[in-house]
Amino acid sequence: MNENDFVGVSPFHAAGTLRGFVISGRWPYTTKEWAQILVLAVRVATLPGLLSTTTVFGAREELPDNPQPGTVGLVLSEGPVIGESAVTPGRFAAHLPPALLMLHPPSETRPSLPECEGAASGCLLLPGIPHLGLEHRAAWVETESDGTVTSMVSRIGIDPISDPDTAVLAMLLAS
Repeated sequence: MNENDFVGVSPFHAAGTLRGFVISGRWPYTTKEWAQILVLAVRVATLPGLLSTTTVFGAREELPDNPQPGTVGLVLSEGPVIGESAVTPGRFAAHLPPALLMLHPPSETRPSLPECEGAASGCLLLPGIPHLGLEHRAAWVETESDGTVTSMVSRIGIDPISDPDTAVLAMLLAS
């Protein structure tokens, strides 16, 4: 097996707050692979105290300082959706990220089933260029604190305005 055959994901935090994920091996190629990254990210978001509010994360091909061999990029916290330090319009004007994630901690997730109290959720938007025939892709995931995936949906050719999470992410990309 070639080391580039896998997508490695390692979460990292600072001061007890989730700051992002280091991506190694290679970037995900498909919507399915990105959805698997979202599953891992949402599982991490269920851990008490790591994510205090709904937060946007953006993929970047930048490398961290002193990267480990095989590191290809980062998925970094861009900031919360609302509040004083919220992600501002125009944040992505200079560089369009290949993927945006929105993670909701358990305190801001309404579980799909009543017995899933404490579940976290998230959304992934892979922006396309529809006028060139490249469709938008998205995935939504909900997991319980024990790691059980209680809901997972992925779609190609979505209208970002059709879902609140994708609408927010698309608005941030368009501004």
